[in-house]
Order: sequence, then C-alpha cells, then structure tokens
Amino acid sequence: MESTRVDRWLWAVRLTKTRSDAAAACRGGHVRVNDKPAKPATSVSPGDEVRARVGDTTRIVEVVRVIQKRVGAADAVGCFLDRTPPPPPPTEAPAPVARRERGAGRPTKRERRVLDKFRTGQL
Repeated sequence: MESTRVDRWLWAVRLTKTRSDAAAACRGGHVRVNDKPAKPATSVSPGDEVRARVGDTTRIVEVVRVIQKRVGAADAVGCFLDRTPPPPPPTEAPAPVARRERGAGRPTKRERRVLDKFRTGQL
C-alpha cells in the first residue's frame, strides 16, 4: 500500500470522527497536503505533511504509515508524527466569578445593579 485518499487516511488515523467529516473538511479548504489545498481524493504517501484544521486547532502531521481501515487509537498514533506546535500559554487570568452565599436568597435591586456593573467591567 503506497498511497491512499486523504479523507480516508484522516478518518483511519482518528483525526476526524467520520470519513464524511474528513471529506467535508477537504472540500471546505481546511486540509492541505504538502502546502497545497487537498480535495478528498488527493493521495497521501509516507513522508507527506498534512495540515488539517480540526475544530479550533490546526493539526500538522507527517504521514509515517498509510492505512485504509480504521484501527485502534494506540495503532493509529503510530501512523503519523504530530508536528503541531504547542498552544501558547494563557495570557490573562480568568475573570473572577461573582458568587453569593448559599441560602442568601434573591439579590436585592441594589445588589443586582452592583452585579451588573461587575459583569460589564465598570466596577
């Protein structure tokens, strides 16, 4: 097995959930093989670089082994080298959460105004 379709390979190595998702990503321009836009029938072979935008991240993988059938996750990891750069560290701390004591009841009108100012960042 020298090469296979990119949509089939993406599905087989578990980068996409279904083969139709892989084909849709190719048609949508979210998959590139060796820095060229890939159609679902584009062939991939060992040594090719595949860039696929999956969800919010762009995965950059190098094809090590070509498979056509979906295999277990442990076997699928051996079919590619993940060259995706690590995500940047978070730059800012998460926003503080306004909390009330349990059993304090419904906030008064004044407390609601303070909470609204807090949420919009005016406080």
